[in-house]
Amino acid sequence: MELCFEPARLTGSVKAIPSKSAAHRLLICAALADRSTRLLMGERSKDIDATIRCLTELGAQVRTIPNGLEVLPPEGLSTMPLLDCGESGSTLRFLLPVAGALGCGGRFTGGGRLPERPLSPFREELESHGCTLSPAGSWPLDLTGQLTAGSYRLPGNISSQYFTGLLLALPLLPGDSEIIITSPLESQGYIQMTLDAMAAFGVHARREGDRYLIPGNQRYHSPGTVAVEGDWSNAAFWLTAGILTGPVEVTGLLSQSGQGDRAILSLLKQWGGSLSAGDGKISAARGDLLPQQVDASAIPDLVPILAVLAAVTPGTTHITGAARLRLKESDRLAVMASCLNTLGGQVEELPDGLVITGVPRLGGGRVHSANDHRVVMAMAVAATVSEGPVTVCQGEAVEKSYPGFVRDYIQLGGSAYVADDRT
Repeated sequence: MELCFEPARLTGSVKAIPSKSAAHRLLICAALADRSTRLLMGERSKDIDATIRCLTELGAQVRTIPNGLEVLPPEGLSTMPLLDCGESGSTLRFLLPVAGALGCGGRFTGGGRLPERPLSPFREELESHGCTLSPAGSWPLDLTGQLTAGSYRLPGNISSQYFTGLLLALPLLPGDSEIIITSPLESQGYIQMTLDAMAAFGVHARREGDRYLIPGNQRYHSPGTVAVEGDWSNAAFWLTAGILTGPVEVTGLLSQSGQGDRAILSLLKQWGGSLSAGDGKISAARGDLLPQQVDASAIPDLVPILAVLAAVTPGTTHITGAARLRLKESDRLAVMASCLNTLGGQVEELPDGLVITGVPRLGGGRVHSANDHRVVMAMAVAATVSEGPVTVCQGEAVEKSYPGFVRDYIQLGGSAYVADDRT
């Protein structure tokens, strides 16, 4: 599907959608709990539906209720269930060790780039602690065996999702465990989100120096009702649009959230935007933009929208520490460089980042999202600072994390339509 975004100013107020990152974690905790849990959340996405689908195959019941979901833990576990993770790397990496800890195993499948996304050294740690996985490169991926407690070693600069999967699973085991961090830890905010979700269900782990200590013999206890906080990662697109064309106000965000992408606030202020916060609202308005030096190692998901901002910021912006973006739903560094250059930007691709020299306005054009939801949203914002329309191939990719994006874009005054439907 080709989505066409015409130049238009975005202004007004929009409510943040539920955090995908928080919802994944809370759904899994709820499925592991001792009784039913009500999760208060509005919209869902394809990635969240993938986690729901897998938890259902494991034996949990997930029911739609007013304002959210009710999760009932399994009464009995399925053996080697077929777990379709869709294109969700979080679902796969979180549930592999959980299935190992439960001893039920599973056949993991999915589509898009998921079969290509790396699992080492995660898989080797699982295999050295009681699990057997299909050979590297095999798909679907079978996991059998019983995960055992002990000492795990993981680098901190590949994926925080490996840490989250183990943190969710290891407390269920009879012995104590530790995860030793073998290189500087990136995306610490996402790991803190995991610890916060676990704590809400009475399960605890702690960091001491270069390791996480995880007591065994713990059980998840339902708190009854949990609210899923607003998503800072997706709100970043609206807040950035606010300092480009705004003002734009986003409601439903926790100012003290553990989400790493809350850093968008300080970044936009440094960039020259005018931001204010209060009463659960964040407002962003235009200012005099200044080029930046951005280390994206802790905030990789912000790179696509920051690249758009840099593309129309006078001077040269350097974004570094983003090599992991090559392993996402697309090679986001290559795709964003290609898209922005097609629109008339000046972007140089580096092994771990981008060098972007700003132009007064982009020109518009036809780009390919590479089936990446964050690229679609970034290109939609790019259209607001373009002379002509921006047409995005595979625009339906946005449904992976934000099915209502086009609706909210139009609500804010944007012009968007499916190219084939326009007469």
